[in-house]
Amino acid sequence: MEILDGKKISNQIKEEIAAEVAQMKERGEKVPHLAAVIVGNDGASMTYVNSKVRSCEKVGFESTLIRLPSTTSELELLKKIDQLNQDDDIDGFIVQLPLPEQIDTQKVIMAIDPDKDVDGFHPTNFGKMALDMSTFIPATPFGILELLERYNVETKGKHTVVIGRSHIVGRPMSILMGRKGWPGNSTVTLTHSHTKNITQIISQADIVISALGVPHFLKAEMVKDDAVVIDVGITRVPDESRERGYYLAGDVDFENVSKKASFITPVPGGVGPMTIAMLLKNTLLAREQHRGER
Repeated sequence: MEILDGKKISNQIKEEIAAEVAQMKERGEKVPHLAAVIVGNDGASMTYVNSKVRSCEKVGFESTLIRLPSTTSELELLKKIDQLNQDDDIDGFIVQLPLPEQIDTQKVIMAIDPDKDVDGFHPTNFGKMALDMSTFIPATPFGILELLERYNVETKGKHTVVIGRSHIVGRPMSILMGRKGWPGNSTVTLTHSHTKNITQIISQADIVISALGVPHFLKAEMVKDDAVVIDVGITRVPDESRERGYYLAGDVDFENVSKKASFITPVPGGVGPMTIAMLLKNTLLAREQHRGER
C-alpha cells in the first residue's frame, strides 16, 4: 500500500509555481494576482481562505482578501463581482462557498467572468471541461488528477466508482476519469443517494473516489483488494477529549481500508492540500492567458 501524499505533492507544485513566478519577476512581468471573497464568518471557510492567502504569499503571488458581512445582499455581492471582473489587475478570483441563504449561489457563479473563474465552476468552463477543451478544471478534481499522475496510478481500462454527484467534485470527477488521455480512459460509475446495490457496485471498483461527506462511510469489506481509494470527504466530528473539541474525518475508514488498498489518500493531508495548490495553478494559467490581452 502506498500513501498518495497530497501534502508532499502540493509542496512540490508550489515550488514549481514559485520558480515560474521568480522568472516572471526577472523578466519584469506582472505576477499573478488572486482575489478571494468571503461572505460572513463561517469558521471552516475562514480557515480555508486564510490558507489560500498564505499559499499566495509563499509562491510570490499578489493576493486580495475581501471580507463582507453575513448580512450582505445578493445585489451588493454581484456589484463586488462586477468590480473584480473589470479590474485588470486581478487575474483570477473565487467566491468562497457556502454563501448565506439570502444569496443565490448559482447567480453568483454565473456572474463571474469565465476567464477569471479559477474555481472552474462557471457553466462555460464546466462545458469546456466536458468537451475536453482547454479550460480551468475545478481545483479538487484537478488535484486528484495530479495525484494520480504523479504517483503513476494506472487508470486506462479501470472501473472507477465515484460516490457523490456534487457539481464541485463528484460530477466533474466522473467526466474527467472517463475522458480520453491520462489520467482518464476508465469506465465510470457515478453513484449517489438513490443508487441501488451501492455496496456491490463499490466492491467491483478498481478506483474509488468518495466525495460524500459521511465520516467513515467506506468500510474495508466494501472495497476489493488492491483498489485505489481517493477520500475527498472531510468532516469535523465532535470529540470533547481533544483540545479543539473535534477531529477531522474522511469518508473512508482509513485504518482498515488501507490494509487492502494499493494506493490511498489520508485525511487530512491528502486531497485537501492539493485543492489549494491547483487553485494557484489555475491562477497562474489565468495570468498566462491574460498576458497577451493586456
